[in-house]
Amino acid sequence: MHLSNPGVPFPPPFLFAAGFLAGLAIERWGLRLRVEAPELRLLFVLLGWVGIALGLTFTMWGLLTFLRARTAIIPTRPARSLVVAGPYRFSRNPMYVGLTALYLGIALLFNVAWPILLLPIVLSSLYLIVIRREERYLASAFAGDYAEYRRRVRRWL
Repeated sequence: MHLSNPGVPFPPPFLFAAGFLAGLAIERWGLRLRVEAPELRLLFVLLGWVGIALGLTFTMWGLLTFLRARTAIIPTRPARSLVVAGPYRFSRNPMYVGLTALYLGIALLFNVAWPILLLPIVLSSLYLIVIRREERYLASAFAGDYAEYRRRVRRWL
């Protein structure tokens, strides 16, 4: 059966935003988890900025690669081509890797632990709701080419 699009019900960054906002809500309700050791604060700030920089770089690189290929970025639309260039040579999901690094970087920078604790739920939801649908669609739309690409390139890094 050939699918017309991945059938993802919403833009995937919404999952990251929802997880982060849920973590901030828990923090706000008084269940604060923060590192109180001043000697680690500078390290967290530096790691936070590194995560933000890497996350933005990887996400934007993935987006620009899709734009150059003139294929759909939003997974509710059909893909015109299988993108295997740029960061897609190293990861089947570089934009999600970038969003994960960005999410962690912001949490470290602002010293909020709940979003980090909720990240496994975000990533599990991403896999179940988004990635499985995208992969099913790509296997349908690009059959042998996608199967070969999956054998050659890992999902994350």
